[in-house]
Amino acid sequence: MDGVHDLGGLAGFGPVEIEADEPIFHEDWERRVFRINTAAMTAGLIGGGRFRHSIERMAPDHYLSSSYYEHWLTGLATLLVERGVASRDDLEARAGGRFPLSGPDRGSAPGVSGGDPTEPRFAVGHQVRVREWHAPGHTRAPRYVQGKRGVVTRHDGAFSVPDIEAHSDAKHLEPTYSVQFASRELWGEGGSPGETVQVDLWESYLEDSQ
Repeated sequence: MDGVHDLGGLAGFGPVEIEADEPIFHEDWERRVFRINTAAMTAGLIGGGRFRHSIERMAPDHYLSSSYYEHWLTGLATLLVERGVASRDDLEARAGGRFPLSGPDRGSAPGVSGGDPTEPRFAVGHQVRVREWHAPGHTRAPRYVQGKRGVVTRHDGAFSVPDIEAHSDAKHLEPTYSVQFASRELWGEGGSPGETVQVDLWESYLEDSQ
């Protein structure tokens, strides 16, 4: 999904600030959010694709002005309301005021044909190009690699395609790859000669570029 959440490779947001000796949780509420999220996933109420897309559906100003675990809390609460486990009234009564939720899911799962392919189509060393598309739904193909060419360096097994599980209860397995990109391919003159970036990608994101 195109949106403010896909910040990888974008300039203009300043340097990444690294906190020395950063704790796992800064506040106890962050620990509680982590525990609730783990419990909801264990109970099968949410999955990885749905969870990530619930965060992508946050209002842009809310997303950019909130912290990492606030993203988690908003996405998790949204999914639990959509599943009927909680209601907005419940949340606002406990919060003592307005409780922001993500917008509705307007995406759809991409269509697939046949079974679950597990044998990789592309061999190690194969030159591939990442498909460029702007679907309204979820994808794990970062915007900064779409349309770019790279080389397959590793097969990582077959896993559920998040673009599908984000919008349905269905799962579809596909081979996954580690693909190496030259930084100049990704960022032109902004890249450094000899510098490369590895990105993990599902097979349906790739096409032959040889």
